[in-house]
Amino acid sequence: MTKDNLYRYLFDNASVRGELVQLEKSYQEVIAGHDYPVAIQHLLGELMAATSLLTATLKFSGDISIQLQGDGPVSLAVINGNNLQQLRGVSRWNGDIAADAQLQSLFGKGHMVITLTPDDGERYQGVVALDKETLSECLEAYFEQSEQLPTKIKLFADAKQAAGMFLQVLPTDGNHNEEFEHLSVLTETVKQEELFTLEAEEVLHRLYHEEEVRLFEPVAITFNCTCSKERSAQAIRTVAKEEIDSIIAEQGKIEMGCEYCNSKYIFDAIDVEAIYAVAPNSDTTQ
Repeated sequence: MTKDNLYRYLFDNASVRGELVQLEKSYQEVIAGHDYPVAIQHLLGELMAATSLLTATLKFSGDISIQLQGDGPVSLAVINGNNLQQLRGVSRWNGDIAADAQLQSLFGKGHMVITLTPDDGERYQGVVALDKETLSECLEAYFEQSEQLPTKIKLFADAKQAAGMFLQVLPTDGNHNEEFEHLSVLTETVKQEELFTLEAEEVLHRLYHEEEVRLFEPVAITFNCTCSKERSAQAIRTVAKEEIDSIIAEQGKIEMGCEYCNSKYIFDAIDVEAIYAVAPNSDTTQ
């Protein structure tokens, strides 16, 4: 079956929209090379699926990030995405973490920050507590708080795959809670195995075989990291040259790493001189 796709669908006889996401290669690329504990792998998989589902609701060209923070053994987990379904993510933790550790034991007293950044327009940020048992429930609380629209979210992840489903009342003038509740009950029955092994069409048929469902063309999801040697050079230029020269004198080079993809960028004395020779108002990312 084809993985790493997001599917949108509508119900012809209900003012409710749905989405289904299946991830494999992009998920593996996010967790590769980080030696994450199993529980963090699963968390990032669910977070990737959630970010993809939320990105599909954007009405603009731009970025979205879902960031989890807390005072537990996991201090940070974040997935960044955009309207092109390009995702990347990272997590930071300390100590040993049980494979079956749940959300609150991972983050302790924590919160979730969802940031929407349009290419044109004002940035929006919403915050909710990580006070539910699952990431899905925390996200549903976010929608209840920010949009007052009934929303159902299902998220799954194992060592190889991640998947999710999203159901939400369309923002219309009428009250369609009864329609939503009926479809929400059906969506609740979806199993991890179904989302991991079946094509999207088959999943929707199993869940909603008595409904009239319109499935749209899928959108491909990819892992995409925006780091580059040019961006690293720009970061170096924000530091006083004397400090950089001191590091070069001591270590012979400047080494910068990307948390998202583990790329390494190395600058020697000649590179540094070239960096600081650029006019201050030049954009080295071009």
